[in-house]
Amino acid sequence: MCGLCGAFGAPDHWSDGVRSGTPQAERRARASAANRVLGLYGLHLAAWADRYTLSGRTGRSAVVDHLGALWPVAERLTGRSCDPLDPAVIAALEAKA
Repeated sequence: MCGLCGAFGAPDHWSDGVRSGTPQAERRARASAANRVLGLYGLHLAAWADRYTLSGRTGRSAVVDHLGALWPVAERLTGRSCDPLDPAVIAALEAKA
């Protein structure tokens, strides 16, 4: 059992989709995509074992089981609403593209 999170493993989530590569490579790719949005909130997502770790600029971090659980954890770490579909977020992402 993991001493950090106290769980044996995370269940599969619908966002995992059909496996096309190694599970770790897929988690890294999903984390990279999520980081484009999370960076706007001062957060960083990293693949860790069969989960993710979400870290903020202040050093606070949390374990996230799957991407479906990401946004509530992001809001808890930042103390504000984190909406990836916010028009301002979309505009910022389009400006970077």
